[in-house]
Amino acid sequence: MNIHEYQAKELFDQFGVPSPKGKVASTPEEAAAAAQEFAGAKLVIKAQVHAGGRGKGHFKNGFQGGVHLIESPDQAAEFASKMLNETLVTVQTGEEGRLVRKVMVAEAVDITHEYYLSILMDRATSRPVIVASTEGGMSIEDVAHDTPEKIIRHHVHPLLGLQPYELRKLSAELGFHGEQSKEFCRLVAKLYKLFLTCDCSMVEINPLVSTPDGRVLALDAKFGFDDNALYRHPDIVAMRDPEEEDPREVAASEFNLNYIGLDGNIACLVNGAGLAMATMDIIKHYGGEPANFLDVGGGATKEQVTAAFKIILGDPNVKGILINIFGGIMDCNVIAEGVIAAAKETGLPIPLVVRLEGNNVEAGKATLAASGLDITSGDTMADAAKKIVAAVG
Repeated sequence: MNIHEYQAKELFDQFGVPSPKGKVASTPEEAAAAAQEFAGAKLVIKAQVHAGGRGKGHFKNGFQGGVHLIESPDQAAEFASKMLNETLVTVQTGEEGRLVRKVMVAEAVDITHEYYLSILMDRATSRPVIVASTEGGMSIEDVAHDTPEKIIRHHVHPLLGLQPYELRKLSAELGFHGEQSKEFCRLVAKLYKLFLTCDCSMVEINPLVSTPDGRVLALDAKFGFDDNALYRHPDIVAMRDPEEEDPREVAASEFNLNYIGLDGNIACLVNGAGLAMATMDIIKHYGGEPANFLDVGGGATKEQVTAAFKIILGDPNVKGILINIFGGIMDCNVIAEGVIAAAKETGLPIPLVVRLEGNNVEAGKATLAASGLDITSGDTMADAAKKIVAAVG
């Protein structure tokens, strides 16, 4: 789950991470009022979408840039009117872009230097890792490619936590000195506490800035949260913006299904993430293109299977469906009943191949055979993949 920049600032305020003040607006009038509230300060207006590269992006109405310095409430209203309810295209959105529904008006600051700072989980070591660089304000991927020696990585011991000497070492590596070094160390310590407390998968600040008056501030922020821990954070769940997500993924989450849309035309319905990956691979192996990753989990109900089927058919690119179930704790007959219910409800307008194996498999196959529906059975994964690729043609 991701949140908007203005929501990230709310979390920064809650944990004491220094950041310029800002206020969100949904209309040009609200943007002007926010600018008036910060009267006397230098201001910036930013489009709020779940994508990076906003400053260098462009709107489909011809307006350039999703981040602008402004000098007055009137200018805030003018720029907001050009951004709100318009589609912003950045390097991360692709050509389809993202519709801007909110903007943030915030205090702008004089900058001495820009840095990159993030905390994320390193799956290879099962530890949090702090990634920092003196090359802030640009894509960290570009820095890694062009000047990898300028990226600093520091792993944090999961039991000992972030120690003061580690903060001082990181500060020195980035070139901070004196009081500014202390400011930086305090900011990172608070950010790490936020990272752990909120069960984040990533916190990225780009740029982190130093100012002429000695402050160190988080100027921009991007958050990711561990979906498996969200039940502990109803306040963070309340920040979710479904309009920024794929509607199919939103629908899937309502039924506790794991769905990721892809670009192909053969839909997959599978139980288990590993089996889902293998199913997509074997479709690709036989010349097809998977249209999604859809894992119904090990204990799916008939209702969940029906919902999954409807989500798949909601993708106009889907020309065929491969259902691949290995029944461990999952009952193959439950899957069969869900497939039949969904097929009857939707009319089954495209080819469907089903491969069942495992717990209660004979009952599942018998249920499918007795349904009278045009369902092709696959004896093995390879057989099922060949048949659906051939059916889609």
